[in-house]
Order: sequence, then C-alpha cells, then structure tokens
Amino acid sequence: MSHAWGYAANNGPDKWSASFPIADGPRQSPININPGLASYDGALKPLSLEYDPGTCLDILNNGHSFQVTFSDDTDSSVLTGGPVSGVYRLKQFHFHWGASDDKGSEHTVSGNKYPAELHLVHWNTKYGNFGEAASKPDGLAVVGVFLQIGDENASLQKVLDAFGAIKTKGKQTTFKGFDPSSLLPSCLDYWTYDGSLTTPPLLESVTWIVCKDAISVSSAQMDKFRSLLFSVEGEPECCMVDNYRPPQPLNGRQVRAFFQ
Repeated sequence: MSHAWGYAANNGPDKWSASFPIADGPRQSPININPGLASYDGALKPLSLEYDPGTCLDILNNGHSFQVTFSDDTDSSVLTGGPVSGVYRLKQFHFHWGASDDKGSEHTVSGNKYPAELHLVHWNTKYGNFGEAASKPDGLAVVGVFLQIGDENASLQKVLDAFGAIKTKGKQTTFKGFDPSSLLPSCLDYWTYDGSLTTPPLLESVTWIVCKDAISVSSAQMDKFRSLLFSVEGEPECCMVDNYRPPQPLNGRQVRAFFQ
C-alpha cells in the first residue's frame, strides 16, 4: 500500500504515525547527540569505507530528496568495521537540507543543527538483498555526514552539476564514475546508536554511524540544493527545502563514541 507522505503541513513528520505506527517505536531516528553523555567504547573498530566509482549508476529526484544509486550485486563498494560485523554494501546516498543555512540536518549535536546532512545507505550482505535486509534489526548501516558552511566543495559540485536534469519529481539521469568517498571527512571518528530509517516506512533496522567532523559546503552550493523541486513537471513549483525529520526520543538508548 502506498502512502503519500512528505514534509508539508498536511503530510509531514508529525503526521507519519497515522500511516506508519512504527513512527512512535522505541528506536526511531534521527536523535539529538549529546557528546557529554555519549560513552567511549574501546571495543569499537575504525570505520572502513571502500567505494568503487564504477558502481555509480544514476541520480534521481524522488520527490523527497535526490539520491545517487549504486550497483550492489558485488562487494565492490562496501562498509566494514566500525560498530558492525560482516560486510555492508552501498545502495545509495541522499541528503536532507533546510530552507536556510541555519537548519537542515536531521541529527543534531547538543541541539545544534547543520545546513545539511548526507546519508550513505548500506545493507548487510548476510541477507539476500536490500529489501530483505531493511526489515532486519541489523540489516542496514547508514553513515551520516554533516555539511557546514565554508569553502566550496569541489566533489559535491560534481553532484550539483547534474541537478539540471533532475529538477522535478520523477526525473532521473545516468550518473557514472562518482566516488562517494570524496564526500567523507578526512577523520572518520564517529558516534553510533541503534535507530531507524528517517523516512517512511521508518523501519527500525539501522545501525547509525554519525561522523563527528563535517565537510564544507558553500552558501551558493546550498542554494543549488534548494533549486530542486518537490513537484512534478507541469505542477506549480514547490521548492525542495526542509526535507528533514526532527530528532526523536532517545528512549534509553546508548550513544557510543569511537573517540575519547
């Protein structure tokens, strides 16, 4: 059954629980990360992200964000280490952002928002495919990277340059040879906790790995994000902004830190 969900007053995050009751579940995401309450865990491993640009396929405006999709039928682009065991394959990455530079990220740190947040979505290869993994408690691992206003990001610009072809909902175009590791901070210190997808169906299957360090983005580049549209071609234009879910209750979950 398909549900029309979005980020407007009539179908936004505070309405999702009507169609997706798990929205009120015990391990929903995002959360506010309080560094002072996060516990250092010496058993956590360094995060290893090995991506093959040859697995990059296309870029799509899905009406909620844009996503870059990867071929995931081999172990060419994978996440290992960190808080997870086994091998997790990269499926796609997407962003969340605000209408202005003072908001837009889904996770917050000590209550502070960033202009945008990148999510790199991986699935556990002990399951048969992404769909099966998404229903399992240890099925997905998502790396979150904050964007903060600073210098222009040359790697990100390669993605933004494709926006002309995907301005409206449903538009898709090939997008080859992009290396997502170019969007990672140089230091991969992270926080981790058990959470969920931040968009419907909000499945509680995500091991979250939120990078401590942000990557830079210019204000002009953030304006480019906001040039995308929620609306389909021919409809009144509705700018794609504020496509984030607010922080959810921690419900006693522990946030662990890889770093001291």
